[in-house]
Amino acid sequence: MSDKLVNLMDLSPSELKDFAVSIGEKPFRAQQFLKWIYQYGVDDFDKMTNLRKDLREKLKTIATIEAPKIVSEQKSVDGTIKWAMDIGNGQLVETVFIPEESRNTLCISTQVGCPVKCSFCRTGASGFNRNLSVSEIIGQVYRAATVVGFSENNSQKPISNIVMMGMGEPLLNVTAVIKVVEILLSDYAFALSKRRVTISTSGISPILNKIAGQVDVALALSLHAPNDKLRDVLVPINQKYNIASVLDAVRNYISKSNANCGRVTIEYVLLDHVNDSTDDAQELAALLKDLPCKINLIPFNPHGESDYKRPSNSRIDRFYKVLFDKGFTVITRTTRGDDIAAACGQLAGQVKNKLNNEIIRIRQV
Repeated sequence: MSDKLVNLMDLSPSELKDFAVSIGEKPFRAQQFLKWIYQYGVDDFDKMTNLRKDLREKLKTIATIEAPKIVSEQKSVDGTIKWAMDIGNGQLVETVFIPEESRNTLCISTQVGCPVKCSFCRTGASGFNRNLSVSEIIGQVYRAATVVGFSENNSQKPISNIVMMGMGEPLLNVTAVIKVVEILLSDYAFALSKRRVTISTSGISPILNKIAGQVDVALALSLHAPNDKLRDVLVPINQKYNIASVLDAVRNYISKSNANCGRVTIEYVLLDHVNDSTDDAQELAALLKDLPCKINLIPFNPHGESDYKRPSNSRIDRFYKVLFDKGFTVITRTTRGDDIAAACGQLAGQVKNKLNNEIIRIRQV
């Protein structure tokens, strides 16, 4: 792509309005661009038939519509689909589509690899290269929609839910993520409900505090431990932002959010004989007793980059029962797509690691 061409997929709805005005058009042209791209899947200006011919010709000289290309597709026996998408320079990110009876969820990536390096996560073991651009993030949704459909069918959207739970820590790429959220929620683009878009974070407290009241979508916190000592090992970013600071930031965020209905989702990966004892469950219950939440228990999905193991069903059930008896809403997540390495914690993509054991620098917004 020429550096002189503006990729319209890199622009938020408000930026598309500014772009339209900058080329001598009315702001409403932005709505037309959004509809053509995200509701009809059109990336050819000649096919935008409600635009004047001279405008279509002009757009071809100054703009483009480009998303990452799908280079491979794997289908699980349970219906889950995993795509590897080319983001250039020999690097791939992974995107996962999870069809269910009541929803169709797309799990998207926000970074090439992940700098947080949770000890049980295959993505973190792959290293980190860079943040994804807006077009590289929303482009995953666009490409998935070209496969499963853009329009509604039987009153359910082909993609009804978006979770930013793929490769990367969304809050470390927050500027792009905010623009992506605006596109997902726009009535002229994907028109998703704010409750059907979820940002999952390991807990970057200052950034979460900064976006509170500015971004209103569902929030999931990857906690994975009931105390700082264990979380320092499992989620190393905890050494910079401990549990107390993270939970304070979560409370602040959900207090200013309508999408969360006053509570947060706590994600907790269960690791055999590491964080899955009944004592751990009791400690977790005490930690979260004053936080309105639901708890997703995620039995560990094994992969070649980790020696951790999945707990037995009996250990999972005992952990669940402690929390349930304490009055928490608890769900044990059904593993999906593990036969194609598409389950939680298994995404790897193809990453040219730039970390090289350097200190992770947290970028402030």
